[in-house]
Amino acid sequence: MKSVQLEATSRSEVRKKSALNALRKEGRIPAVLYGGKENVNFHVNEIAFLKLITTHEVYFIHLNFGDKITKAVISDVQFHPVTDRPIHIDFMEVFEDKLVTIGVPVAFTGASRGVLNGGKKREKLRKLICKAFPKDIPETVTIDITEVRIGQSIKVKDVSIDNVELLDNPNSVIIAVKTSRVAVDVDEEEEEGEEAAEGAEGATEEAASE
Repeated sequence: MKSVQLEATSRSEVRKKSALNALRKEGRIPAVLYGGKENVNFHVNEIAFLKLITTHEVYFIHLNFGDKITKAVISDVQFHPVTDRPIHIDFMEVFEDKLVTIGVPVAFTGASRGVLNGGKKREKLRKLICKAFPKDIPETVTIDITEVRIGQSIKVKDVSIDNVELLDNPNSVIIAVKTSRVAVDVDEEEEEGEEAAEGAEGATEEAASE
């Protein structure tokens, strides 16, 4: 998975509301790093952070504290209920020998047979929760939808990734193809045509044997 660096500045004030609000007015977001020997309180630039969360991609974050760099993932973001600006971030430190849990974006490939026949594609899950060692976390979960027909779907249990455990409900639908007014069930017509062809071929063989 891709990595990106984010400048981090340690902070001593942890709970004083006025101090935290002062940081936010300066375009900084208070944050906490969990998972290590002790929690680390710091703040980051709001604009730089927004660039990370306004994209479909997911990254490992290299928090640069000046004297050291710590690898982490975003575990939670709190937003202001009115302005929708991020007001606090929780990071989780990442260790190469420990399992990490992170949401990975889903990417679809192929032209669905059902969509080509007029069906409507319904994307239900845009991310899948993956649990694995950092080296095994994929940048995206790529799913081929070529053979998905009208009325069919792909569920979490249908997806398998080497060395990765998917934590979403196995029966959750990732993508489905629904029928529509213009849908034509060409698949059935093709099957009927194949059966008719097989029947005709069999009749010809019987006639030849007689």
